[in-house]
Amino acid sequence: MRYTVVVEEGSTSWGAYVPDLPGCVAAAETREEALRLIQEAIEFHLQELKEQGEPIPEPHSYGEVVEVHAA
Repeated sequence: MRYTVVVEEGSTSWGAYVPDLPGCVAAAETREEALRLIQEAIEFHLQELKEQGEPIPEPHSYGEVVEVHAA
């Protein structure tokens, strides 16, 4: 499965979250570390859902970059 991950740069760290998996988040000092941690968090989250007998959500979020021109 491929889930969309949103990565955000903060003033002192990086954060990542998965829109299709509420509560699945990660934070780290670098972008690369945040991506590694969110991958681990997704795997853990899905395993927990499976163990609890909950359905695994199908990915349904997509990301795009839109260019805009400021006045």
